[in-house]
Amino acid sequence: MKTASRLRSLILLASAALMAGCNQLTVLRPSGYIAEQEKDLVLLATYLMLIVIIPVIFLTLFFAWRYREKNVNATYDPTFTHSNKLEVVLWSIPIIIILILAYITYVTSHSLDPFRPLEKIDENRPVAAGVEPLEVQVVAMDWKWLFIYPKEGIALVNEMAAPVDRPIRFKMTATSVMNTFYIPALAGMIYVMPGMESQLNAVINKPGDYMGLSGNYSGAGFSGMKFNFKGLEQKDYDAWVEKVRSSGGAQLTRADYLQLAKPSANEKVREYASVDPGLYERVRLRCVEADRMCSDMIMAIDAQGGLGRLGVDGVVTEAINEPAHRGEIQVFRSYVSEALCAPAVRTTDLQASSPIPLSVPTSVQ
Repeated sequence: MKTASRLRSLILLASAALMAGCNQLTVLRPSGYIAEQEKDLVLLATYLMLIVIIPVIFLTLFFAWRYREKNVNATYDPTFTHSNKLEVVLWSIPIIIILILAYITYVTSHSLDPFRPLEKIDENRPVAAGVEPLEVQVVAMDWKWLFIYPKEGIALVNEMAAPVDRPIRFKMTATSVMNTFYIPALAGMIYVMPGMESQLNAVINKPGDYMGLSGNYSGAGFSGMKFNFKGLEQKDYDAWVEKVRSSGGAQLTRADYLQLAKPSANEKVREYASVDPGLYERVRLRCVEADRMCSDMIMAIDAQGGLGRLGVDGVVTEAINEPAHRGEIQVFRSYVSEALCAPAVRTTDLQASSPIPLSVPTSVQ
């Protein structure tokens, strides 16, 4: 009796511990239409899985009990090898489940494509005609989040807000390592990488404060890489934007961004009343620094055949990023680059120190 009583106590204690965590199961209590559909997918896949798991667990316990050593009345046939009926049941049910999952996967891979603009804000309401999505540019940094609102002209660190029932279009990149952008109440996890852009189209349907976080380990400050996401009514959102603009916060310039990009953990919320135009694009193209060529220019040069021997060093003058100055950049010869590209080049050429103007390609003139 004591053993049974202790077992009941342990079961009750474990149940209480599980119930205490129910408020944290945001995935099963979403506040956005995309997250709601993803919750339905999780539950449906779980139910289909239980069709197999529950009978297997039950039959395992049943056979262990029925064919126990002391049950002399159980019929046991040691010569049994095959049953057509059992084969049909054991193979048909898993195949049917796999076909159902394949269909669901195909349909939802398209309907929940994060790059796909929203057509509905919930199950019964389509996006109203003429409604523009709220664009938010997101940068995953070490170890904080930067949110830029290009149309509003503001930026924040570790906090963002959006009006309820209005589509949101996130454009996301990273500064150093691969990361994941995740607001459990809003939508699923999206990977972000340096030099690339991910997107997420989503909508928040209920006002409230929600937690956002990184779901991909990225170093020492990873555990503190969280932010606050506010779902606000439109009038409250407008007031929030105005508060950020009038807060007296500094302008987020390229120089300020380079300081912000340095690794730091557990950062408090910062507000920027204005942002340098095009900052996000420079972050994405990895050319915030004044002396670095943007990656799209590198690819464009490669597509035209490259810069030859003279360009191996890398063109670092700021003007190369401006189309009007292409071809006017002067590049100094480098002993290393010349030696790699043309081993037989003359020593006098290798030691040249005067700048060499690049000719303007015909296609650019």
